[in-house]
Amino acid sequence: MTAERFDETYYSRFYGSSPVHTRSRIAHLANGVSGLFGWWGLRLQTVLDVGAGPGYWRDWFAEYRPRVMYRSVDVSEYACEQYGHEQRDISTWTPGAPTDLVVCQGVLQYLANAAATAAIANLTAGTRHVLYLEVPTLHDRDHVVDQDFTDLDCHWRSGEWYRKRLQPNFVQVGAGLWARRGGAVPFYELERSR
Repeated sequence: MTAERFDETYYSRFYGSSPVHTRSRIAHLANGVSGLFGWWGLRLQTVLDVGAGPGYWRDWFAEYRPRVMYRSVDVSEYACEQYGHEQRDISTWTPGAPTDLVVCQGVLQYLANAAATAAIANLTAGTRHVLYLEVPTLHDRDHVVDQDFTDLDCHWRSGEWYRKRLQPNFVQVGAGLWARRGGAVPFYELERSR
């Protein structure tokens, strides 16, 4: 993956007239994830957004949770200049102190296997409580995504490939959420995967 790939043309294509994600859809997602922190009895004080793109999560936190300390990073020089993120490559950069929530949406599929594995280790190091992870898999490519509006030029891997790397440190709790193993929430058996 090269940072140059995610230039103005990329953002125009995937966030222009037919965006992959819209501000309103991310607002629903951010509201739901934040609400689950409350349901689980966790305090949401810090957020790290990896691959922050147009900054929809940042905008939501600024409006609805302004006391939450939010940090956004992206590999794209264009996105960093346009939307005000720090330029970081999660496959080579390890966050400092862990944050309560790490958001990683639409990043790992662009990384080759070794870089994606390193990125998962760095995401793990940066997560205190919960990781929100969105990454399309081979199954998704064939059965879920709209191929007319999805960037198909990426590394397609099985869900099992990701689970194998996430499960030593996280419990899958659904809807893209992964809670740290041994964390503060004692999930019911049917609220989590094994």
